[in-house]
Formats: sequence, structure tokens, C-alpha cells
Amino acid sequence: MASLYGRIVASSARRHVLSTSYRFASTKVTLADPLEHATGLEKRELLAKVAGNDNPFDAKVIKRGAGTRAAPNEIPSAFDARLVGCVCEEESTSITWMWLHKGEPKRCECGHWFNLVHKAPV
Repeated sequence: MASLYGRIVASSARRHVLSTSYRFASTKVTLADPLEHATGLEKRELLAKVAGNDNPFDAKVIKRGAGTRAAPNEIPSAFDARLVGCVCEEESTSITWMWLHKGEPKRCECGHWFNLVHKAPV
């Protein structure tokens, strides 16, 4: 009896698998490209990434240079002001925040200078 039950389960499982794979073998399912469905700011972001700009909003960390008054660290922004954080010491766990305004270089507490430069918006 157990053998008969085992054969019935195995044959029904086999039929189900075969019918499922046979049914989908004739149709090819593809997912739509996200770029086709995106609109607005999301679409402009995806187009910038396709063009090779992996940081369209300049949200990644910018390594600080010499930062002298004559050659300040340039911070890109599409606006007239931007909030900037400076990690003054390499192993520091705190960030010094300051507002940068267009045309006004600003000095951090650690002595590094920063300047806001224009960048075209995304």
C-alpha cells in the first residue's frame, strides 16, 4: 500500500513539474527596463548614471586637499548655499558642520578653507 501511494505521489509530482516547465517553455518573459518607466528626477538620475556619472548629486565624500586661503577645497553645489561637514582630524569621531555660501570662502576650526563652486543641476 505504501508503495502504491509513493508511486502516485511521484507520478503526480512529475506531471506537475513537466506541465509547468512545458507551459513556460514557449513564452519568453522579460522585465522592462527601469529607465523606460522612470520620470522626473529619478529619470535624470538614471540618465546621469548611464552617461558615466555615478555621483550625480555630489553626495559622496570629497577628500580634503591642502585647503589654503589661496587654494581652498572646492565644494560643488547647484544652489547658493550648502551644508558641509569637515572631519578635522583623521581619527576623529565628530564632524564640524558649517554653511558655505557662494562667493564667500570659509575657514573650518581646523584651519582648512572651503569654497562653494557652481555645478549644473541634475
